[in-house]
Amino acid sequence: MAKITKLLIANRGEIALRIHRACHELGIKTVAVHSTADSDAMHVRLADEAVCIGPPPATDSYLNIANIISAAEITHADAIHPGYGFLSENAQFAEIVELHNIIWVGPKPEHIRIMGDKVEAKRTAAALGLPLVPGSPGPLETIEEALKIAEEVGYPVLIKAASGGGGRGMKVVPSAEQLESLMMQASSEAKAAFGDSTVYLEKYLGDPKHIEFQVFGDGNGKAVHLGERDCSIQRRHQKVIEEAPSPVISAEQRAEMGGIVARAMADMGYRGAGTIEFLYENGEFYFIEMNTRLQVEHPVTEMITGMDLVAEQIRVAEGEGLSVTQDEVTLTGHAIECRINAEDPETFVPSPGLVKNYVAPGGMSVRVDSGLYVGYKVPPYYDSMIGKLIVNGKDRDECIRRLSRALEEFVLEGMKTTVPLHQRIIRTEAFAQGDYTIKWLERWLEEQRA
Repeated sequence: MAKITKLLIANRGEIALRIHRACHELGIKTVAVHSTADSDAMHVRLADEAVCIGPPPATDSYLNIANIISAAEITHADAIHPGYGFLSENAQFAEIVELHNIIWVGPKPEHIRIMGDKVEAKRTAAALGLPLVPGSPGPLETIEEALKIAEEVGYPVLIKAASGGGGRGMKVVPSAEQLESLMMQASSEAKAAFGDSTVYLEKYLGDPKHIEFQVFGDGNGKAVHLGERDCSIQRRHQKVIEEAPSPVISAEQRAEMGGIVARAMADMGYRGAGTIEFLYENGEFYFIEMNTRLQVEHPVTEMITGMDLVAEQIRVAEGEGLSVTQDEVTLTGHAIECRINAEDPETFVPSPGLVKNYVAPGGMSVRVDSGLYVGYKVPPYYDSMIGKLIVNGKDRDECIRRLSRALEEFVLEGMKTTVPLHQRIIRTEAFAQGDYTIKWLERWLEEQRA
């Protein structure tokens, strides 16, 4: 496969800037695409070329496949990187890119399609030897089938939409008496949100952690894992803080489960970056889904491995294969990422606006991924995340101390942000001990309001 000389970034915000920087370090020219609302965005200013692809609504711009392909053709881009979100896990988009003889910096379209369907993903994961949450082998067809499976795995159970995510089409069922009504509700929600009423059933885990493994495949039967990330601090199924490695996973568990996921990806012939997500409870891992893209939280893995994951994606897309073998992957120190959102830290109401003053924290082992600058107007049309603060240290204690200092230095005037929330979270005993689960943050927030 040919070397990439010009890459179109089919995204916006901090991830678009992140991709631009990796490309320029590799000597690759960049094309920014943007909506009219993002004409002053940092990645648009820094890119070698920029093309407006539509008005502010994402459906008319960042999700407009025809306009993005047209932008690639008129600028003679020979590759497209989708970032995360938007079209990053759209198999049809990946296929169209490749049909236009443009290099797709991502997994094979068939793998995107398989892992995008949660039922098919579970079937594939089982065939690859990944441990699953006990539940239905496929979509639920009848209430009788659901009752039988629920009885076998034991209540409470969870009804989940086969398509989509973010907690929609998801219902916890405490008993057989409520199964039918909650199953119908979940199916209706799924139909309304994703256009697909298909649901399936899983054992409901009481209070698990969310542990995910970063994987990379060369597309030709070789794959490695880059350790795990703990993403258990969540609110409404949205990650708030991520760290690597997890404070509760031993080196033996990491080697065992990492080996399992790497072998699974090798057997699958997976290409590029991916993340295998698990729930973890009582020493057991349970596969929940795979994300066939770069994750928001990829910097914590970069911090402890010293690898540039975007550069690695580009290398694999060019057909160069992986830059490391599993034996060459070393994890050093500890890293934590805080997602900084333009939101009220108490009510979580979005708070877009004009950046009147901005000073990013600095110092040793402190990284800020953000496209903010003084005078920039954060648009109200997109996700409220405006930056990520990532720090690392020789161990978790040093990392937390450094994070506390960096959060104190973070200055952003003109809008409310979640910086004060992060400051409060990292001062808790639960965070200090690493003793938190996916339900901890919401419980803690309720206690604070009481």
